[in-house]
Amino acid sequence: MTALLASVRSTEEALDAAAAGADLIDLKEPLEGALGGVRTDDLWRIAHALRARYPVKPISATIGDLPPDALDTIAARVAEVGDAGVDFVKVGVMPGPHARACLTHLAGLDATVLPVLLSDDGIDASLVDHAATLGFEGIVFDTAGKMGRTLFDCIDGATLARYIATIRASGAMACIAGSLGWPQLDQIRTLAPDVAGFRTALCENGRTSRLDPRRVAQWADALHHAAPSAAA
Repeated sequence: MTALLASVRSTEEALDAAAAGADLIDLKEPLEGALGGVRTDDLWRIAHALRARYPVKPISATIGDLPPDALDTIAARVAEVGDAGVDFVKVGVMPGPHARACLTHLAGLDATVLPVLLSDDGIDASLVDHAATLGFEGIVFDTAGKMGRTLFDCIDGATLARYIATIRASGAMACIAGSLGWPQLDQIRTLAPDVAGFRTALCENGRTSRLDPRRVAQWADALHHAAPSAAA
């Protein structure tokens, strides 16, 4: 089964998503970019409300969009977000000359970091291999651009399948996101990642609009149950 990660920006959205069947609640502010960070006091407030009603439901949060060579700033934000009461801290890593060092740095921080490999221009296999050696609990493939191109437009399914196998062999969760929607459902089911993350597909009118719990429920059902067979 692929778990549903729902990205939310408020307490109301978080509680709605959890009640509608989202397996993981991800806190981010879509107005601030692909991995825009929620204000720290709001992070604490949302996490506290979720814990009160759903004490074992995992919560992740992003630190904001930062360049991979800003290691001190990244470390400070990871500590700040981690102290807000979330289970996982998501950090975007853009491919390039600083990506490998950034991943190594993230692995040494005192928080449960999920590196998000931003894959708009593809991801080199050696970077995935390196990430898989560092002991992360999960590794995410996502896109920085949210203008219509999906993750599957950036990395073909066969390559993603190889990367997911590498990550799982290391004992980590393999997670995907990146403007995914109903046209990609069959590809998601074929790939069968541990987690699939969504924002736009769960909202009423684009990623900056209100999350719709009915859409969350539809996606939870689609991911938790296999497609009906042709003979059914």
